[in-house]
Amino acid sequence: MRMLVLGAGLQGSACAFDLLQRPEVSEVVLADKALDHLPPFLAPYLGGRLKTLALDVRDQAAVLAAMRGAAAVMSAIPYYFNLDLARAAVEAGVHFSDLGGNTEIVFQQKKLHEEAKRKGLSIMPDCGVAPGMVNILAQQGIEAMETVDAVRIFVGGLPQHPEPPLNYQIVYSLEGVLDYYTTLSWVLRGGKRTQVTALSERVSVDFPAPVGTLEAFHTAGGLSTMAFRYEGKIPVMEYKTLRYPGHAAIMEAMRTLGLLDLEAVTTKDGTQVAPRDVFVATVGPRLTKPNSPDLVALRVVVEGKKNGVKAAWARELIDRHDATHGVSAMMRCTGYSLAITGLFQATKQVTAHGVTTPDEAMPAEAYVAALAERGVKIQELAGATV
Repeated sequence: MRMLVLGAGLQGSACAFDLLQRPEVSEVVLADKALDHLPPFLAPYLGGRLKTLALDVRDQAAVLAAMRGAAAVMSAIPYYFNLDLARAAVEAGVHFSDLGGNTEIVFQQKKLHEEAKRKGLSIMPDCGVAPGMVNILAQQGIEAMETVDAVRIFVGGLPQHPEPPLNYQIVYSLEGVLDYYTTLSWVLRGGKRTQVTALSERVSVDFPAPVGTLEAFHTAGGLSTMAFRYEGKIPVMEYKTLRYPGHAAIMEAMRTLGLLDLEAVTTKDGTQVAPRDVFVATVGPRLTKPNSPDLVALRVVVEGKKNGVKAAWARELIDRHDATHGVSAMMRCTGYSLAITGLFQATKQVTAHGVTTPDEAMPAEAYVAALAERGVKIQELAGATV
């Protein structure tokens, strides 16, 4: 079967690489506007089962032509294209998944549900790590309990060898990170949906050595539509990002000083410039460390009752950079998750048609098993509390 991957950046390249490991995939087409910086791990496949396609996703006719005939389309393009790409997939009659990242856009995509369902298509946004992997695990935990009191999700992409002052390196997009640090986050409190400030309510979360103690704080996007689905049904639900201790306080100070603002200011010479653009241009290169291995730390805890007594369902993941192939932990967890989604759609392991999020329609046990086959191993965590 022919698979189409949109976006040849870090996550799209990892998605394509994973698809190329599957014998049932006869061809992978990797499409992007720029294709001159493909990672070395894709080089052995070029000219064989891997084809590249120069494509501007703003060109609707070209997108439709590329999509037609694909068994599934996986998008690692920035989130603001997701709605138009989902519409194109429905028009082209192909299964579609993306990495999500913006809940309002997901709700817009859900308006395509009936048309996609009539055509027997699966359209699935939010198929990365968070949203994505963690939502599938949270749903699995919810279904394992008789009643649920709280769902708490923690995720972080981190350097294995942190360097001060931020103890952080770019693992996907600095612009995306800053969006999460400056956007209000939806949570459930007392069963009601409410918004909290990013970087707030910091708590410590302990992981096995050498990771150790991390700090967790609110950021936007990770719960996606789950905060809406479970309003009035689950008292507490929240998503927090993990970083090394001290990171959040520094970023909060920068935000307070206006260094992350999007609104332009005027310099002494009359130049108009957005502080965030300067921040990204200045700090971005200093946080870009391609030779520094990363890790992904993740924990999902569901608390409630089972068999009439208090219980906790918990899962944990610590995944590390694949030095053999040069694939980062974030690429493995995000790109491979997207690839699994497309494969499950194409092979009808996702049975629900229409527009559904992973927590609504992904077969959790099969998904976790597929990750384990790729060395991304989610472990049961006994006696977890946070």
